[in-house]
Amino acid sequence: MAILCFIPTCAQDDSKSLQSKIESLRAQENFQVTDTVHINLLNQLGKNYRFYKTDSLLTISKQALKYSQNAEYVKGQSESYLGLGDYYSGKGERVAAINNYTKALVLSKNIEASALTLRIINNLASEYAFKGDFAKSLSNYLKGIELAEEKGELEMLSIMNENIAGLYASQKDYDQAQIFYDAVKKLNEKLGDEVNSAQTMSNLASLYADMGKLDYAMFNVNRSISIFEDNQVMDWLAYAYEIKGKVYLKQNKYQWALYWYHQGELLHENLDDDRGKIDLFNGIAEAYLGQKKDSLAQKYAMEAYEISNRINFVEGTQKCAKTLYKISKNRKEFRKALAFHEIYQEVSDTLHRKENKKSLTMLKTREEYNRQKQELIEANQIALAKQRGLIYAGIIVLIIFAIITFFIKRAEKIQKRLNTELKAKKEKLEAHEAALTDSNETKTKLFSIIGHDLRGPIGALQGLLQMFTDGEMNKSEFFEFIPKLKSDVDHIYFTLNNLLSWGNSQMNGSTTKASVFSLESIVDENINLLSELSKSKSIKIVSELSGNTLIWSDSNQIDIVVRNLISNALKFTPENGMITIKAQEKNDNWEIAVRDTGVGMDKVTVENLFKKNNNITTYGTNNEKGTGLGLSLCKEMVEKNGGTIWVESALRKGSTFFFTLPKAEDKYSQAS
Repeated sequence: MAILCFIPTCAQDDSKSLQSKIESLRAQENFQVTDTVHINLLNQLGKNYRFYKTDSLLTISKQALKYSQNAEYVKGQSESYLGLGDYYSGKGERVAAINNYTKALVLSKNIEASALTLRIINNLASEYAFKGDFAKSLSNYLKGIELAEEKGELEMLSIMNENIAGLYASQKDYDQAQIFYDAVKKLNEKLGDEVNSAQTMSNLASLYADMGKLDYAMFNVNRSISIFEDNQVMDWLAYAYEIKGKVYLKQNKYQWALYWYHQGELLHENLDDDRGKIDLFNGIAEAYLGQKKDSLAQKYAMEAYEISNRINFVEGTQKCAKTLYKISKNRKEFRKALAFHEIYQEVSDTLHRKENKKSLTMLKTREEYNRQKQELIEANQIALAKQRGLIYAGIIVLIIFAIITFFIKRAEKIQKRLNTELKAKKEKLEAHEAALTDSNETKTKLFSIIGHDLRGPIGALQGLLQMFTDGEMNKSEFFEFIPKLKSDVDHIYFTLNNLLSWGNSQMNGSTTKASVFSLESIVDENINLLSELSKSKSIKIVSELSGNTLIWSDSNQIDIVVRNLISNALKFTPENGMITIKAQEKNDNWEIAVRDTGVGMDKVTVENLFKKNNNITTYGTNNEKGTGLGLSLCKEMVEKNGGTIWVESALRKGSTFFFTLPKAEDKYSQAS
């Protein structure tokens, strides 16, 4: 998704004209460099060089700033700082860019130059987006939108709404992104600028490609390419070629993808736009990877990765690290693959941190509330207008006072009803917001618990490795800890699986895809998976399931349930114990039981075990640590598949976990 900035089209042709004007002005008698016309031409020329000659942009902006300061020309100083901010932004020097944009903003506000202020706010917000701080980016865009609406600046209003759409697209909230694009398209219709519309179509094509709507993506990108070619807008044409390559890449048409990517690469030879090269080179790398040309793929991916790091573009680093992980894994360079995967995870956590999501979610809630409020106000106004029309008609035909009173009373009644509806809508939205806040608090609390449980084993592993690295223990002493390390890593892996399953269910609204499968095979797989743990405690696991235990459910979700229940039983069963898995037909369901000879639970624990927000965390018979997440996950997965789960237990006698699942009907069995 390209961030929109206020840049003139046909910048190269305009630059020649501006250079000619500057030379003509300098040739005049009594010319002075502090002439405001001269300073304005310099700043305009620097702006045109942004994506073509960035070094010239730096030189010209410094000159213009010096002349403006000598002339005490505030507007010239503000535009010069804006040019410097644009230069440092292109070089990835975030702090320098933000500092210069901030200086420019203070000066423009002092002279109330609204058009210039809007350009600066937009570029400052874009810089925070490049930095990965979407919360601050969004805050600045909203300030800019408020000013643009106040001053009637439709072009900047369109640009900032489109950039907010880009923030939502980067968080994969495509529905909300499309809402903002709809607003942008209406603004573009009022502006009547085909290049503006083509820029929006290019970004929409990228969005549709990410959504998998490839026909829509191709339609929009082809229209935008035609406009950019007609108007010679080379930087946007290069971006449109990259998007077209991306669409073909999504279709696995690698030869066509490479054709359009290379068209964009040719244009970039005459551009000075490092940020634009990142997605282009990364796309080329993915296309070559699809053709199994790993060496070429690695070359382009590394080049894109190095550019991303050089200009501190976190989204670029994220995408390139993911591509390099896939390439390294494909080449069996597992150390490199692991390193790039860790970088990808770290950057993803930065981009999807709580502050970003919370800011975007709150904006969505506010926009929804404002939209419904506006609809009710408009309905109110329409109703009142009808009543006024009736009253005026009554006055014109001299209807008696009683009839006029009747209409007034009726209008008041409608007003009261509409106000009641507005209040009800407001209360509903407030309740939704409260539920959202409660949900966020619950998730935050749960993640902190998981983080705590993972930090201990990882910290122990880190400490042990440090001691070995520092020579505080020899190799034989280190090998004595291998069983402990394996146990810790198994625990971390199991916990992360549960966490990822829960997170997918809670945050992405995972769907349940039922099919016919044999429960016996899933149980056998999990017994084999946990066999090492059962042997370490001399616990015997017995499956009494028959081969005809056919289930109509989501096999992946039921796999999670079975694994967690058997793991729980192992945790709370002492050495030389026994775990038994049985299944019994009950009308349309199978009733499955996982029975252990473990320590059991008291009545209070049993009653609270499956309650919402209950995080019971206890230690097993060998001090195994749990998170309290597994049983919540089991309950959710079973209920999503139309079943129920419960437990029967007695202290020192063991526990039996029961759950039901739908039987596969004859038609499903035959189909399978």
